[in-house]
Amino acid sequence: MTEDTSKTISRRFLLKIMSGGIAGLGFTQLNSAWAQISGQAVQLLPSLTGPNRNPYWNSTGPFVVYPQKLPLIQITDRPVQLETPRHYFLTPFTPNAAFFVRWHLDKIPNAINLSEWRLFVEGNVERPLILSLNDLMKKFKQVSVTAVNQCSGNSRSRFQPHIPGGQWGNGAMGNATMKGVRLKDVLDAARIKSGSLQVQCEGLDRGRGPKDKGSYRYQKSLYLNDPILHEVVIAYEMNGAPLPILNGFPVRLVVPGKFATYWIKALTWIRIITEPDTNFWMTKAYCIPDTPHGNTTPEDMERKQIKQIPIGTMPVRSFLITPDGSDMIPLAMPLTLQGIAFSGHGQIVKVEFSDDNGITWHQAKLGKNYGRYSFRTWKAAWIPKHTGKYTLTVRATDEKGNTQADEGIWNPGGYLWNKIERQEVVIGVSE
Repeated sequence: MTEDTSKTISRRFLLKIMSGGIAGLGFTQLNSAWAQISGQAVQLLPSLTGPNRNPYWNSTGPFVVYPQKLPLIQITDRPVQLETPRHYFLTPFTPNAAFFVRWHLDKIPNAINLSEWRLFVEGNVERPLILSLNDLMKKFKQVSVTAVNQCSGNSRSRFQPHIPGGQWGNGAMGNATMKGVRLKDVLDAARIKSGSLQVQCEGLDRGRGPKDKGSYRYQKSLYLNDPILHEVVIAYEMNGAPLPILNGFPVRLVVPGKFATYWIKALTWIRIITEPDTNFWMTKAYCIPDTPHGNTTPEDMERKQIKQIPIGTMPVRSFLITPDGSDMIPLAMPLTLQGIAFSGHGQIVKVEFSDDNGITWHQAKLGKNYGRYSFRTWKAAWIPKHTGKYTLTVRATDEKGNTQADEGIWNPGGYLWNKIERQEVVIGVSE
């Protein structure tokens, strides 16, 4: 292959990537395509996470490429669900092009005409508003918040017994600095009337069901007396750039500390309502047992009338990102263990690791604090002392005293997983 020919093929390949023309390629096919371009055989190994039912850190779907996105792991294509590969979590901020994607309905916007797009604020208000993007940027004070956006079903593939639904690994999450305006400021401008109870939000995505059903529209509501309402942002910027269209362009709701189900994408309607929102997405979907930690059993779900409540705040979690178990490590080689931690209840104040499967624990060094809702990176020096297998373990504690438990949970939605993570690594002799 000549240099000129290689460049031509590379450009063609990149054009295919930009247009989504290689969507559907799996690991092997994607490697093969890249090898044809580069003249090199690229070997990508899955990231193992130990002896679970699903032994992979990420899900096992194919790598696909969508507009504005790097190769991500496909969970489903209708609706679009894409998972972020493990290595993108080595830094506190998740690149926009690698940020996970989760839509609920299959008819999603693929183009927005900003000269026509408007945000409607309506319902039980004295002064209904119709705002352009320029109105939002010019008429309201700009604010920023760094927050983790995590799918409610992140890590669902870990549940036993098996839970139906998207079989996410650990990569249905991301951290970004979101800039926009306070929802509270917009609501104040609309002058909420007395007797109001909740604020309901809706985006542009649509389904194929009847217009009065959850299969047609996606709506989520927050109580007006929820303290988090003062921190909710209508964001038009993500990590210093416009939102990718798959992550909610032109604006999306940001609800710090709460699961992504409340982070409405392509936000277009804000309604003040006077009665509890009883739509499908509030009373049927995204609900958890009203029990400690949302935990129950399949048997209790069948035998008892367990009250279900809407999912809310994210529990404390931590992850080891590297080493990822894909390579044998030489004996006595000094290593730096690296990872992330976060909690919806407040900032991370402690991360601990263990190299003996949780028998003894050592404190890790925390990275910079970007805010109470952000990823907190951590590092720890480690030298393996013997050959064979180690089980590396990590747990985090937040400012409210919440610490990860070493027991899994079960609920029929596959939500709230935060069991202590384990990573098996193999140490060999280097001579």
